[in-house]
Amino acid sequence: MKAPMLAVKDLRVAYGGIQAVKGIDFEVGTGETVCLIGANGAGKTSTLKALARMLPASGSILYRGGDISHCPPHALIGQGLTLVPEGRGVFARLSVEENLDMGAYHRAAAADIADDLARVYQLLPRLKERRTQLAGTLSGGEQQMLALGRALMARPQLLLLDEPSMGLAPLMVRKVFEVVHSIAEQGVSILLVEQNARLALTVSARGYVMESGLITLADRADRLLGDSRVRQAYLGGE
Repeated sequence: MKAPMLAVKDLRVAYGGIQAVKGIDFEVGTGETVCLIGANGAGKTSTLKALARMLPASGSILYRGGDISHCPPHALIGQGLTLVPEGRGVFARLSVEENLDMGAYHRAAAADIADDLARVYQLLPRLKERRTQLAGTLSGGEQQMLALGRALMARPQLLLLDEPSMGLAPLMVRKVFEVVHSIAEQGVSILLVEQNARLALTVSARGYVMESGLITLADRADRLLGDSRVRQAYLGGE
């Protein structure tokens, strides 16, 4: 049996006197899209930040079979683990293309970087149109596209996505998730945190429901969509 891309055991995250994550287990398979859903404050973002080593955590985090529990964040980028943070985190005073170049800062092969930039522009043509524009002047949806494009420049094998639909108009949400689907089709494993539970489950193979720092449900995404508890709590009771 093939080892999972990511295997997490007894993950615990505490900061500022708060126990944000209270001992959770989950996996992401190679080439699989998995979502974490739950209410605000459930511990979803803290989980992603712990995986990216941006928050102190205890427990076991195995990525591609190796323990990354003590890796510095910058080392993970070179190993193919990339976080697209909540709020996009673009460099507002840099141009679109300079932001994309920052995604490849750890890479040395200029020709490969140029090829990847061309692929990002093909996938996200709006960024090509805006390539000389300052990132801070883009719309929210364009900044989300830029954050995704910058992550792709790192050549991720596991992409952590934190609330990609936050603050976006419905039309732009649809475009962003079309891009997410395209990334998944390229074989990239994705761990998605998303407030829009229906959307998250629709694009995922499996899902985990988090409540108060614990995983309370885990199943195939289609089964969670039909689960009465999930419908009542996160899908408007339909």
